[in-house]
Amino acid sequence: MNPVTVITTILILCFFALMISIGIRTRRHAQDVNGFVLGSRNVGPWLSAFAFGTSYFSAVIFVGYAGQFGWNFGLASTWIGLGNAFIGSLLAWSILGRRTRIMTQHLSSKTMPDFFGARFESKNIKVAASVITFVFLIPYTASLYNGLSRLFAMAYDGIDYSVCVIVMAVLTGVYVIIGGYMATALNDFIQGMIMLVGIVAVIGAVLHNNGGLMEAMGTIATNENAGWQFVSFLGPDPLFLVFVVMLTSLGTWGLPQMVSKFYAIDNEDSIKKGTIISTFFALIVAGGCYFLGGFGRLYDIDVEAEGFDAIIPQMLSTLPALIVGIVIVLVLSASMSTLSSLVLTSGSTITIDFIEPLRKQPMSEKSKMLTVRVFIAIFIIISAIIAIKQATDKSIFIAQMMGVSWGALAGAFLAPFLYSLYSKKVTKAAVCVSFIFGVGMEVIQLLISLGILSVAGMGILEFVFRNSIISGVIAMVGGLIIVPIVSALTGKTKPENVEKMFECYDVNRTVHVTENLGE
Repeated sequence: MNPVTVITTILILCFFALMISIGIRTRRHAQDVNGFVLGSRNVGPWLSAFAFGTSYFSAVIFVGYAGQFGWNFGLASTWIGLGNAFIGSLLAWSILGRRTRIMTQHLSSKTMPDFFGARFESKNIKVAASVITFVFLIPYTASLYNGLSRLFAMAYDGIDYSVCVIVMAVLTGVYVIIGGYMATALNDFIQGMIMLVGIVAVIGAVLHNNGGLMEAMGTIATNENAGWQFVSFLGPDPLFLVFVVMLTSLGTWGLPQMVSKFYAIDNEDSIKKGTIISTFFALIVAGGCYFLGGFGRLYDIDVEAEGFDAIIPQMLSTLPALIVGIVIVLVLSASMSTLSSLVLTSGSTITIDFIEPLRKQPMSEKSKMLTVRVFIAIFIIISAIIAIKQATDKSIFIAQMMGVSWGALAGAFLAPFLYSLYSKKVTKAAVCVSFIFGVGMEVIQLLISLGILSVAGMGILEFVFRNSIISGVIAMVGGLIIVPIVSALTGKTKPENVEKMFECYDVNRTVHVTENLGE
């Protein structure tokens, strides 16, 4: 065995053992649905912040997006990481954190579809949201496996891709099914620490191999495969860069697996601390990933033949064995943390928000717990099969589906969720229109990506559906415009008890007067 294989194997075995032990130790927190899905709403700032960050950044970011956007935008791709930190983390926590925690507890909602159902007093909205969540999280989950194949092939010559997928799926399933949210949160904290150390080590090693920061930038600027624009402030395509920043940053505000982290946090002080921790984490991990991707043009890579996913592995192949081992565990950590969040979200929403509302008899806690765990297993199996199938059948476009997934979820949910936390005027009709618009935009985008539809030569439509990033941003921004307009026109469909719902923000507390100065 070569040094890379030996070191990688040792690190992965230690990693696996730690993950399983945490799942077993936290099983006492998963005795009921509230504990299994939300950790009994008693999760502190560090665990919450790392759970948010590790759910945000996965192998898709590190291997796929960092390589692709680093190649397309050069060092300006670092703006994407900064957007993720300040819009996707800082603003998300500041604007959504407190109100989400208070309102969801007041309405006793455990998932985003559950929140929509309670907030708008509609079983149909709840069921529709659960279907959208389950359907569009499957391709998102399947895409997580793709970033691992090239890295494992680099460490283990001849290893079959399906082996990587199956091992990762089984391990994630074991600790999530046993320990629930607390197992996920604790593992996310450990995986987040690995990600922080790993990305710093990789950036240092890559810059060292290329003579330092200034020399590396000079090489890119004079390279016939690049040019000065790839080290410029805004890169070669500033407009498209803005769309990428918007989708990957603002999009998190409408993703069920991200917003659910606010449901579980324990108190208001933890929200303030979590905001700072989460922003710092995103600055290092996201900023570091996209900054690293900006140096991809230093390496001799045939992108047309090998694809963008070959860029980061090619960069890493020149590094010492220990660094390569750390990176593989980094990517494994990033993927498993996001995967665990996705499967927990999917399994819980299909049970709480789809199956239970359609049953005539209420489900017992034991029955709910069993159903959630069964659907977590089903979700993992389906996504693993799709990922394995995609590796051998290129007619399945998981890459396109990843962007479509993100765009559909954020396009459908972001506007109604944000407005419903702040405004009493949002109506059921506005929520339904937002769902239809967001999902409809991305279904059209998928059909175009698959060649079933064409908008070539159709002016503005050709621009809007140029790719899933642009259409996803249009879906999100469109929802932010549509919801208040439709709400103003459909006031009769406003929930009846909305005034009582907002009482949770106006709690009066009596305090003792310790000093009275008089008049």
